[in-house]
Amino acid sequence: MASSLTCTGVIWALLSLLCAAASCIGFFMPYWLLGTQMDKPVSFGTFRRCSYPVRDEERQATVMLEQCGRYASFNGIPSLEWRICTVVTGVGCGLLLLVALTALMGCCISDLISRTIGRVAGGIQFVGGLLIGSGCALYPLGWDSEEVQQTCNNSSDQFQLGSCQIGWAYYCTGAGAAAAMLLCTWLSCFAGKRQKQYPY
Repeated sequence: MASSLTCTGVIWALLSLLCAAASCIGFFMPYWLLGTQMDKPVSFGTFRRCSYPVRDEERQATVMLEQCGRYASFNGIPSLEWRICTVVTGVGCGLLLLVALTALMGCCISDLISRTIGRVAGGIQFVGGLLIGSGCALYPLGWDSEEVQQTCNNSSDQFQLGSCQIGWAYYCTGAGAAAAMLLCTWLSCFAGKRQKQYPY
């Protein structure tokens, strides 16, 4: 089975997959922000939430439903900043995943990735990482929303967590993006083999 990648290219392909997986898993998981409400643990992602208050008509009281789910609609996401963050981060994760899968195919298919295509793929990874990084930077702007304030003892504001804390998924997403921007982009410059010159 012929490969179109150099030894460095194989490392690039595997690292690209790892970075894309870290960013995608972190993006999908609702553990970006952790807090408590009514003595129950609550967590938020950009478009998902775990534990939310519902009205119990039998007991005539508000209770916390301990399950995770997406917001019912895109407009249901608590703040405009989080909506933008969801779109920007999602597009960035898509780009990283696309390049990672292409790089993995380059391990098995000859003449798929040349030096030039490797560098273009690295540029796409840089843009993907930049988009995810922008999404992570936008996320704290939504901490002043009513839902977050209820979870953080009404003491949160933009870039101020109050009684809440940042969860592992936020770090996982950001770390995947940073590694893609710095390491993968650099390694992509040496990933493709020089194409053979065919005499015609």
